[in-house]
Amino acid sequence: MNQKVALITGGSRGIGGAIAESLANEGFDIAISYANNAACAEDVVKAIQAKGRRALAIKADGSTVEGNKAVISKTLSELGRIDVLVCNAGRYPYGLINEMSTEEIDKTLTLNLRSVMIETAEAVKHMQAGSRLIYIGSAFGERAPFPGISVYSATKAALPGFARGVARDLGSKGITANVVQPGPIDTELNPADGAAAKMLSSFVATGAYGKTADIAAAVSFLASPGAGYVTGSTLTVDGGLCA
Repeated sequence: MNQKVALITGGSRGIGGAIAESLANEGFDIAISYANNAACAEDVVKAIQAKGRRALAIKADGSTVEGNKAVISKTLSELGRIDVLVCNAGRYPYGLINEMSTEEIDKTLTLNLRSVMIETAEAVKHMQAGSRLIYIGSAFGERAPFPGISVYSATKAALPGFARGVARDLGSKGITANVVQPGPIDTELNPADGAAAKMLSSFVATGAYGKTADIAAAVSFLASPGAGYVTGSTLTVDGGLCA
């Protein structure tokens, strides 16, 4: 029970999967949550176990309070503690605000923002000094360079404000709270050779997509002892999209 544990929501693939493996390399046992793809989640678990670390995959409905609480309680019951919480699960609705349904707006607010708040509130009840809260935001929370992302941008823009408040709430307890804001990252859902890649790359100073390893490295830094004096901050890893 002395082995440190990191929980990554939405950790079955893409950025979440890369974060899970990176933190396992840093010596953490790992819990991940996933919505539907059990096969991908199991692949991540096997990769982490191959590194000699304990690993747990939790199927959870991030759209419900019960699902958010279950991710925390299951991690605690199976792995004994939570030292790092990485809130990565989210959704990306695309559409003009005048065409967006209230149902779509509610789903996005629930998964991208409310779930982060609930999971944080539940996890910190069991966290000790030195623990880390890390929220995966988006460069689109700081800049909306094209139409159709207003709802998504709003939810991601809220995360730095939440992190600053949490940093104040928990600073005396030695728990930090920070945001990592990725730019366009090459994943299965947003490939660097996909239909939108040329447009998205044109907004980036480097003219190229980033890699999941870029985001995982930023998270690993914030989870490390070397980041103990970093809290309430936003680390933007976007190739200069916001420059």
